[in-house]
Amino acid sequence: MDYDVLLAFSMATFILALSPGPDNIFVLIQSISNGKKYGLAVVAGLMTGCLVHTTLLAFGVSAVIKNNPAIFTFIKMFGTAYLFYLAVMVYRSGDTISIAGETKNKKNLGSLYKQGFIMNVLNPKVTIFFLAFFPGFLFSSSLSNVIQFYTLGFLFIVVSSVVFGAIAILSGQISSFLIANKRTGFVLKWGQIIVFIGIAVYLLIG
Repeated sequence: MDYDVLLAFSMATFILALSPGPDNIFVLIQSISNGKKYGLAVVAGLMTGCLVHTTLLAFGVSAVIKNNPAIFTFIKMFGTAYLFYLAVMVYRSGDTISIAGETKNKKNLGSLYKQGFIMNVLNPKVTIFFLAFFPGFLFSSSLSNVIQFYTLGFLFIVVSSVVFGAIAILSGQISSFLIANKRTGFVLKWGQIIVFIGIAVYLLIG
């Protein structure tokens, strides 16, 4: 088992979870608008959705690997191209982090959990991202691919939950910091670009 691969995967996940995106911005907005526990309900919904994507990936891609290694190579090449595409899209986006949101109607915990779950499960970009991200970090020649994908999925959920949970709990301080520090968006933007390109290169030469 290659623990360095798992460490690299965890670090990449941490940076990506920290980078501004629709999910963590939504967590921040709901935490500011409704309260910290409501933001945590969104986090729980999002992470449950990630478990669904992990299951689809584990059994679907594992079957592909078992039956046709050439197709798996194609998947890795697709993943490389998609990650470069994401890097370009982030580069072309703005540096400003917007935390404006609707605050009129306070929602209950169940509805926010459900909203987080649905927005994750029904987002095809998450499926494509998992397909691009996970296969390059298989870390063992003895464990089954299903176990490895679930291990990676578990790490992704744990690391993302810690980051997103911290965003919910520290929402007030984070929003004040973002408003006061205009360069934060620039730093996080380029951190995300570097991670996408780094993973793409790793998939290409791995």
